[in-house]
Amino acid sequence: MSRTPATVTVIVPGFDVAPYAQEALDSLRAQTLTDWTAVLIDDASHDATGAIFAAAAAADPRFRVVTQDRRRGLGAARNAGLDLVDTEFVAFLDADDVLRPGALERLVDTLRESGSDFAAGAYVRLRPDGDEYVEGEVQPWVSSATSPERRGTTIDAHPDASSNIVAWSKVSRASFWHRTRLRFPEGKLYEDQVVAQRMYSGAASFDVVPDVVVLWRVRADGSSITQREAALPVLRECLEAMAAGLAVLEDGGHAAAAAARRRQILGMDVPRLAGIAAQHSEDAYRSALGSFTRDIWDAAGAERAELTEASATAVAAARLW
Repeated sequence: MSRTPATVTVIVPGFDVAPYAQEALDSLRAQTLTDWTAVLIDDASHDATGAIFAAAAAADPRFRVVTQDRRRGLGAARNAGLDLVDTEFVAFLDADDVLRPGALERLVDTLRESGSDFAAGAYVRLRPDGDEYVEGEVQPWVSSATSPERRGTTIDAHPDASSNIVAWSKVSRASFWHRTRLRFPEGKLYEDQVVAQRMYSGAASFDVVPDVVVLWRVRADGSSITQREAALPVLRECLEAMAAGLAVLEDGGHAAAAAARRRQILGMDVPRLAGIAAQHSEDAYRSALGSFTRDIWDAAGAERAELTEASATAVAAARLW
């Protein structure tokens, strides 16, 4: 008996994620939209990630596995998956995260009704609590990007969408990726930030929904990229990615979106990194953050006055480094 052609391809990259991969794959199996296919990309893992992926493919023909012969990074792994997409829609799921059961159905149905290029949903942190992980609340910047629901909007009409900079909260038309020739930077961390801004800039229209579609895991072992920002090379890549994303918005003439993104960076990212910098052993760390902060501050306008007192204090300290 032939199987119904898939509607959406979910690209699932993973490197040494054996403790989490099974839950990610189970969240795909639990989807209320069942006509999906998934490309599982083992980025030359050293642990049992590859075996977990292989077992999934052996048990369910909707899974297929691509094994990288050497570690190439998240951007290259996602690009390898994109090269294999032959469905109408495409989505991403990191192999340590979890999809809510109705995620694919909600986003695909929204796109079918609207005709937009992509749809983005909300997400929450999945944080360690003893031997378990517990869901957090939708954070203000996520809510401002995805609530209330909007159909057929643009980045100029909805500039706060620019704060949703992750790949895995969205379902897109595959034709959109082909038309815009979108691909992820390779050999970089925070590779989805500039891609997200290119998506907003390049879309004829997009949709946002307030539904939580993904649980974003904060690993108990501290091995996630965002948990390693005290390392100077990671900081530099973080700052580079934020600057590159801002440049996409500014060069595209999306002034309101660039202002919204600067407001988020000054209000959330700089204070977080300034807390690390204040205790850091390397002056180069403070210097890198200081230079970046001064550039953002100099380009800022009304968003300066919108900072909370705590954020303004942190930004002022960072500007002096």
